[in-house]
Amino acid sequence: MPARRRTDPTAGRAAIAAWREDPTNRRARATAVRFTLEEVAAIEPGHAVEVRVPPDGAVQAIEGPRHTRDTPPNVVETDPQTWLSIVTGEVAWADAVDDGRLRASGTRADISRLFPLQAARLR
Repeated sequence: MPARRRTDPTAGRAAIAAWREDPTNRRARATAVRFTLEEVAAIEPGHAVEVRVPPDGAVQAIEGPRHTRDTPPNVVETDPQTWLSIVTGEVAWADAVDDGRLRASGTRADISRLFPLQAARLR
């Protein structure tokens, strides 16, 4: 069963556009992060990888073994600006990993194939 959406896609796309215009807009950034995390969970439902973008959100995605307690074995974590730069295609996953802006641990944590997200592309 796909994850339940909390962010309307129209509002999510508008938040991405607003973030692009003003990366310091915290409200737009938070909405854009939540929307794109929901997109990842919709594209690749599951519970094997936890994607964390503190303080704005986290989601479990990708098929595989479910984790239920403590730290999951597959974790992706980054800051909101880096996350949005990756999902919009402005920054490559590998570059963010190489320079330490994104941490991906575990055998299933490389989710770079999902980016850029279709929903985050310029229209």
